[in-house]
Amino acid sequence: MKQLSTLAALLLLAAGAAAQPKDAFKSATAVFEPAEAKPGQTVSLKITVALAAGYHTYPAVQPSPAHKFSVNKFTVGADTGLIGVGDIVDPVGAKSKKDDDGEMLYHPGGGTWLKKVVVSPLAKAGATTGTVKIKLLICDENNCFPPKTIDLEAPLKVLDGPAVEVEKAYAKEVEKALKK
Repeated sequence: MKQLSTLAALLLLAAGAAAQPKDAFKSATAVFEPAEAKPGQTVSLKITVALAAGYHTYPAVQPSPAHKFSVNKFTVGADTGLIGVGDIVDPVGAKSKKDDDGEMLYHPGGGTWLKKVVVSPLAKAGATTGTVKIKLLICDENNCFPPKTIDLEAPLKVLDGPAVEVEKAYAKEVEKALKK
């Protein structure tokens, strides 16, 4: 019942929500670390969002199922020879609010999310670009605004030479992606 009331409240909020204030969102960037990798190598995609003072956003996953709508969604493009693996890692240092439905985490001012990406073992040497789409939920002290969709690109240089062995933790995900 609490989940139903939370959903109803979110729908009412969305129906009456104003457009995002122009000053709320400052910037978003995506970079690979390292910026050069061999085929088969795992790299980290760092996605950084900066918000103006007085605004906050949310993690990719909330600890309480009742707050499952207070999240950001990240989609890593799979069409460039780069394979997103594992779960996204939320920024450290989240603030916490507790209510009758449980704990809800939030990130004042934004944060940096990490996503592991494997360079396809079949990738050709040269420049490539990874893409990530974010559905970013921004709120102030009193209101949440309709999600902002942000498309980011991050350059990566695929090094020449034979592929390295894919890390065992990601081997099944890479194998599945290569069969598509």
